[in-house]
Amino acid sequence: MIRLIAKREILHAQLALFVAIALQFVVWNLNGDELVIGPQYVLIPIELALVLVIGIGPKTRKHPIYHLLALVLLGIVSFANLSSLILVLHSLIIGHSAITGPELLGAAIAIFITNIIVYALWYWEIDSPGLSSKRWSTNDQDFQFPQQDMPEKFPRWHAQFIDYLYLSVVNAVNFAPADSKPLTHGAKLLMASQALISVFTLALVIARSVSILGN
Repeated sequence: MIRLIAKREILHAQLALFVAIALQFVVWNLNGDELVIGPQYVLIPIELALVLVIGIGPKTRKHPIYHLLALVLLGIVSFANLSSLILVLHSLIIGHSAITGPELLGAAIAIFITNIIVYALWYWEIDSPGLSSKRWSTNDQDFQFPQQDMPEKFPRWHAQFIDYLYLSVVNAVNFAPADSKPLTHGAKLLMASQALISVFTLALVIARSVSILGN
């Protein structure tokens, strides 16, 4: 049985997504034409729609259409952030971009933080209850947290959005889980893709920082 989500947990997820939207503005303001695929005015309403979707009541969120909508919206936000990273890497490699070194560095940092938030939402969604209170697969559990190995100390404990945000941060920095383990193929593939994106983003940040300090 999937538990109901507390209002505080919903608020945490909404605040995190608002931060991601603000970071998108940062990337666009640096040079939107070169760092964003497609019109900017389309992505923002989609992200705001996701914020509204998260806030819908638990009874409404059990509808199958809601689950599909949540997955589609998460996919769009993920694609937008990944496309911005690819364009930043391209600008760095060709070396003829109108974007300066500090601007590229700022864009890379914003993309890195946005990536952490987006994957935290993915982990929260697949491990239930997430955005839609629907299971990702036939598995009841996609991640194993240390508290779940100590039921005598943590009776009736369940992971909340903050736990998945922490998992996302650790995976982005260490390129591997710390104390929480992925159990299913879907969870492992998501963590692997996040680690790969983080490697390229951090490599860009380090390379550009060295270049800026050397000049």
